[in-house]
Amino acid sequence: MLKSKTFVKKTRSGGIMKIVREHYLRDDIWCGSEVCTECKQEETVLQKDACIESNLCSFPHYLLPDTNIVLSQQLTEISWSKTEVSMFPSQNSLEEEQGESANDRNDRAIRISTKWYSDHLNNTPTDKRLKVVLLTNDRGNKEKAEESGLLTYRCKKQDTSVTSVPQDETAVLTSNEITSSKVLFPEHLPLSRIQSGIKSGTFQQGTFRASRDNYLEATVFVHGEGDDSTEVLIQGLQNLNRAVHQDLVAVEILPLNQWVAPSSVVLQDEGPKEDDVTEEEEAELKSGPSGAASRKPTGRVVGIIKRNWRPFCGMLFLSQIKEATRHLFTPADRRIPRIRIETRQAATLAGQRIMVAIDGWPKHSRYPNGHFVRSLGSAGDKETETEVLLLEHDVPHQDFSQAVLSFLPKMPWNITEEDMAVREDLRNLTVCSVDPPGCTDIDDALHCRDLPNGNQEVGVHIADVSHFIRPGNAMDLEAANRGTTVYLTGRRIDMVPELLSSNLCSLRSSVERLAFSCIWEINDKAEIVKTRFTKSVINSKASLTYAEAQMRIDDANMNDDTTKSLRGLNRLAKILKKRRIEKGALTLSSPEVRFHIDSETHDPIDLQTKELKETNSMVEEFMLLANISVAQKIYDEFSECALLRKHPAPPPSNYDILNKAAKSKDMVIHTDSAKALADSLDAAQVDGFPYFNTLLRILATRCMMQAVYFCSGMDSDFHHYGLASPIYTHFTSPIRRYSDIIVHRLLAVAIGADSTYPDLMDKHKQSALCNNLNYRHKMAQYAQRASVAYHTQLFFKSRGILNEEGFILFVRKNAIIVLIPKFGLEGTVFFENKDKPSPKLIFNEEVPSLTVEGHSFNMFDKVKVTISLDASNVQHQKIRMSLVEPVISGVSVAPSEPEPEVKRAKLDR
Repeated sequence: MLKSKTFVKKTRSGGIMKIVREHYLRDDIWCGSEVCTECKQEETVLQKDACIESNLCSFPHYLLPDTNIVLSQQLTEISWSKTEVSMFPSQNSLEEEQGESANDRNDRAIRISTKWYSDHLNNTPTDKRLKVVLLTNDRGNKEKAEESGLLTYRCKKQDTSVTSVPQDETAVLTSNEITSSKVLFPEHLPLSRIQSGIKSGTFQQGTFRASRDNYLEATVFVHGEGDDSTEVLIQGLQNLNRAVHQDLVAVEILPLNQWVAPSSVVLQDEGPKEDDVTEEEEAELKSGPSGAASRKPTGRVVGIIKRNWRPFCGMLFLSQIKEATRHLFTPADRRIPRIRIETRQAATLAGQRIMVAIDGWPKHSRYPNGHFVRSLGSAGDKETETEVLLLEHDVPHQDFSQAVLSFLPKMPWNITEEDMAVREDLRNLTVCSVDPPGCTDIDDALHCRDLPNGNQEVGVHIADVSHFIRPGNAMDLEAANRGTTVYLTGRRIDMVPELLSSNLCSLRSSVERLAFSCIWEINDKAEIVKTRFTKSVINSKASLTYAEAQMRIDDANMNDDTTKSLRGLNRLAKILKKRRIEKGALTLSSPEVRFHIDSETHDPIDLQTKELKETNSMVEEFMLLANISVAQKIYDEFSECALLRKHPAPPPSNYDILNKAAKSKDMVIHTDSAKALADSLDAAQVDGFPYFNTLLRILATRCMMQAVYFCSGMDSDFHHYGLASPIYTHFTSPIRRYSDIIVHRLLAVAIGADSTYPDLMDKHKQSALCNNLNYRHKMAQYAQRASVAYHTQLFFKSRGILNEEGFILFVRKNAIIVLIPKFGLEGTVFFENKDKPSPKLIFNEEVPSLTVEGHSFNMFDKVKVTISLDASNVQHQKIRMSLVEPVISGVSVAPSEPEPEVKRAKLDR
């Protein structure tokens, strides 16, 4: 159970600091005594006939030594029985009182523990009752203990009074044994040494990013001045030195002759290992290319500046030792190391998804130590797996609080005369919305009509969410924290309450809605003659899907106002898109899939790639145009605090894999600018291989940087590389993006439709907000991909083994990564199998190519594979692919037999 404690502390400078601490209250710790009848313990460690023959204590008793006794090892002459010692560390059991030192707090905690044990064991039958003896050499602690009625002795008196010690099953604890554990990792440097090293340039600081594909490899992203940032490669457990994904670390750059290339091996930590580093594991890292051009700046972690630990979701890997209490926890995120925990609930927790927190990582332990936090439910259960997915990606998904809901408008809600007085009445316009099927949170609608002068008027009308969410209230703060709506397969995690997202703000047809409109006068060449912005009231005439809108445009027999409007929009959109591409805007590709979900079981019954229509592009063009127009307006008015969005140009090294792929087909891709790249991609065609260009664009997408929000007063580079636009922002989706709400507020102030407030004009607060929005946006993308991956597994779970054609997307030293266009699915074909001899493999990193038993595999080669779900690891179920064609003896597998039609019909029912 998680609890928070808040207290204030006075700093050395005289200031007041508020401190909030999270406490994980464990529910699996019992007293451990055989005489106890109250605790629900499965096994005990403290014997009922515990007695060391002594002149002072001739009666059965337990000893409770204080911290100093243990640390100074004054009991090393006494044998400690392995089955007679009960110990657990806890730094969260007691807070310091005002004016109390840490040592006094520890003494008080020990006295409370002694009293608790004494009172607890007093509830046992008289003939079984034991006494608890506190051992301490601290005079003040002894006096306070005796005042509380506790039986207390000094260690020296107890030690000299011992006359006999039981010798069965004992283990003598000596000072030598404490230090004899093999040290696996270098000592972390103290913070003072790290700070001076960073100042002198000896060390660099950055964010530690563990690899998903190779647990012996990571990179540290070192932030430099402006855009001057470096990625430092870290290889080997000792160089990783107990850093955990997302920790802020200090690294030392190794000499140039020790720089290495990233490993080309896919290497997973497959199971529990001894606290040692094997030569075989480290040898796996020697597999990267040896050419000097492939080497990267390489370093080692010398210290931790700030831990970024959180409770991790995963499953318990039970120890093979009978009645063991120490087990390894395997996190769901492969970038997090296994965690060793101690629990007596292992049998109960087996097969459960649980949460575990890290407590520390000693230098003599292969894995960090941690503790059990809570159970999430049975592994494989859809609700449990979705909960894990949301927690792992830090997606706020709790129900909206009453404080938030209290700011919703009272129902029934209607547009008032006061609203109409300050808005433009556009209810007469033929406005319609075009969205994906099933969309209920409709942000945007459009209209197009002819003007008397021969030009056309085009309007983009966006839900006026900022009318309902006012700055600084509970609903605003919650939306700012969530940052974005998260769309999972079959589920939506709203940024704002559903009354707004799917009703009052949603621009549904045949109802009056408040909007923020961007309206242009455009000539026949799609050139903007005039732009204006206004708060408005609209009444959408139709809520269409992309397919429905496309059918209207294509059907020559339809000539109603809505269809005419759509045709006008579509004609102008084509001109706008052509002009954007001529300026260097990129047309990239990413395989997206759509699931057809069973209405009863909510399981996926069909999986297919999304088909894009002209109407998808039509809507996109006018959303881009509105975002660009608004970006320029708010920057012109508020040059220091405009919330904008930029897309940095990728560094040249990002294009290495793209250039190699093109070179393998005797082509050259120019990457000097977005325009050069766009032209190269347009020209990249292979006769008889129409999918080649799509594959190349998919690869180009992987080379791109992440687009980010930023505050105009904190940056000088505004350029959006992918759109080839000098300025850009997000205005068109305020129901699902908080960035757009801020942009609406800025635009409203700019046109005099609303008043400003201090935080809106504070560039530092705007910048901090952008950091959170970037983080939430990134995690939402990851969560959405994870949801697709999970439902893809569910889809293949009921379909046995399928045969499909695909294309090689990447080549590794021991595997090929294959894309299946039919399903938009990627999977790995491994050529090494622990159960049989490995084939002869020759990897050429420069091409890149992999030769398997004389057959060469190159990027974009066509292959045939079997696809199945590998559920052998409940925690990490995965899509398994095996090579069918080309046929290689001892490597390829036979194609699977097609399933009988009767069986398939039953599965799809």
